Amino acid sequence: MDQYDWRIIKSTPLFGAMSEEAARRIIGEHGPRAYPKGTALFHQGEEATAFYLIVSGWVKISRITSEGEEAVCGIFTKGETFAEFAMLLGGRYPASAEVIAPSRLLKIDGRVFRKKIQESPELALSMLASASHHLKLLVEQIEQIKLRSAPQRIAEFLIGLTAGQESGSCTLNLPYEKALIASRLGMQPESFSRALKRLKPIGVEVRGDDVTITDIRSLCAYVETGETTRN
Repeated sequence: MDQYDWRIIKSTPLFGAMSEEAARRIIGEHGPRAYPKGTALFHQGEEATAFYLIVSGWVKISRITSEGEEAVCGIFTKGETFAEFAMLLGGRYPASAEVIAPSRLLKIDGRVFRKKIQESPELALSMLASASHHLKLLVEQIEQIKLRSAPQRIAEFLIGLTAGQESGSCTLNLPYEKALIASRLGMQPESFSRALKRLKPIGVEVRGDDVTITDIRSLCAYVETGETTRN
């Protein structure tokens, strides 16, 4: 692995809370692998033998409900881990994972990780850090759905794709299907399309999967106030 990969790995709450030496012992000699879109990483009910860290790309976590419908539990991206708690308990995956955009993922063997924790109990603190991070994201997601309108949620999602740009204009490509974005933001695809059109007065133009934002600062202000008036 190169230094870029290590920066991503160490940016995660799980591995950032441990020394690089400890992280290298757990990861071993295996580096990230490339996975094409559509790859099934594991299925709901399978034995939990490993967890993953995303170096680049996007992964969908979903469950099949008792009615036979798919419920999207979460969508993860660069610098995030998933399935570590199912693996740690040595049980079964409570949901399925699918790659939804070309990705590079680091797969960590569950037996190796559990053994290292037994040898070095302080590594359990890293798991607590990761658990706290996941809980924080969940609380933020619930808060977003309850307190922000559908257009505000979409605006906040788009801002998250601008790589930290705070002003000016930009053009970006939606990272995965609009139906999945809608599900992630707690809305139906039809509601998503209507809400997206309501962002046009703030300078958001959509052509297929390409989105142009003419004024990022105005869009950020809209997320906070819900007002569509532009200066």
